[in-house]
Amino acid sequence: MAKTPRPGYRCSECGWETAKWVGRCGECQAWGSVAEASAPTMRTTAGPVTRAAVPIGQVSVEESRSRTSGVPELDRVLGGGLVPGAAVLLAGEPGVGKSTLLLEVAAQTARLRHRTLYVTGEESASQVRLRADRTGGVHDELFLAAETDLGAVLTHIEQTRPTLLVVDSIQTIGAPGIEGVPGGVTQVKEVAAALIRVAKTRNITTVIVGHVTKEGSIAGPRVLEHLVDVVLHFEGDRDSRFRMVRAIKNRFGPVDEVGCFDLAADGISAVTDPTGLFVEHHHGRVAGSCVAVTMEGRRPLLAEVQALVTPSALERPRRTTSGIDGSRMAMVLAVLQQHAGLRLHGHDVFASTVGGAKLTDPASDLAVAVALASATFVSPPPAGVVAMGEIGLAGELRRVRDLPQRIAEAARLGFGMAVVPAEPGEQGVRSERSDETVDGMRVVRAPDIASALRLLHLDRRTKHALEVVDDG
Repeated sequence: MAKTPRPGYRCSECGWETAKWVGRCGECQAWGSVAEASAPTMRTTAGPVTRAAVPIGQVSVEESRSRTSGVPELDRVLGGGLVPGAAVLLAGEPGVGKSTLLLEVAAQTARLRHRTLYVTGEESASQVRLRADRTGGVHDELFLAAETDLGAVLTHIEQTRPTLLVVDSIQTIGAPGIEGVPGGVTQVKEVAAALIRVAKTRNITTVIVGHVTKEGSIAGPRVLEHLVDVVLHFEGDRDSRFRMVRAIKNRFGPVDEVGCFDLAADGISAVTDPTGLFVEHHHGRVAGSCVAVTMEGRRPLLAEVQALVTPSALERPRRTTSGIDGSRMAMVLAVLQQHAGLRLHGHDVFASTVGGAKLTDPASDLAVAVALASATFVSPPPAGVVAMGEIGLAGELRRVRDLPQRIAEAARLGFGMAVVPAEPGEQGVRSERSDETVDGMRVVRAPDIASALRLLHLDRRTKHALEVVDDG
């Protein structure tokens, strides 16, 4: 006797499935989104194949050679360029510049005599044309369609036969005959599956724009990220023109690359050397400032850290950060007090970065510590110095990755001295300094935070400066 299939339950927000009803989704934690789903009644049998299986060595790779997108920074993130037949998902917050970037990619592709189809579901065709006029993106090989119906989009693809397809955005395209509203789990899965199927069969590079939730994750079912070949995240601060593209998933290249862009009124442009945005060029030495060298993917970036330490009249002094993780700075302050003799329990401490840079690399710990010590003693560090190193709770300086690349970038920009962690063999010796010259720059190695501050003349010998500040 055949068993009756048990009913299943599915979340309408993310597509999570469970055997019994629950009030809260176990995947996206949404309340009241789990409802009963119809059980499948059909069984799949063997059918005809589209192409016979062949040994992998006989498969041609010529059709999958990447070609440039016309935007070098995007090519850097993609691992060389756009691959024919690839499906790329670009997600980002509203207003970050996704449509502007993709219109630039579409225009550059059209200039290379590759037919491009730009499908917009969020704007009218005339609105996109106005932006194209402003950014210089009008070209005869760039076709524009304003559609929100999947069938109409597929018809445009059939008639245009483009090399590049841009869909802005997938949450606005609806599939007729499928339950749910456009942007829902079922609709997004069906639209994505149809577009990717066309991309693979016709060898069309397809770029899909996706929305993000208020938590910053890509909206819609998680299966969408599994279906596509590349997932890119476009991020940036609303108060800054600087934008970055990160690869979260990439089947054709690395996932540790970032692309830098400048979003302006006349369009978006690549920033090949973004260090100048995050480093302030002072005419003289300034107390409470130090330059850190961080890694964004494979690219070294220099960012200036500034600190201000003032006596506090509050019972609980303030600890304020901007661009620096507050808990990380609290740990650095505790290490400075325990292992470097800085007493800051009665002082307000403020720390920030220049240009809106966000420091998440642990190698920036030493630069934060140097800036705090310099602000405490009101004594500027030596001119042209950079600091890089992760600080442990015992006060030791730990090695950082890609140190030669960091030193080379600092030397290229004219810095003359770098304070870095000592080599593992030198940690037990606890040597005060170990100098060498790399790329014309003096590199000083220190085993711990106390040694690093002594090398920069930011130790307790300048305590009188703090007393002068307190008396004032």
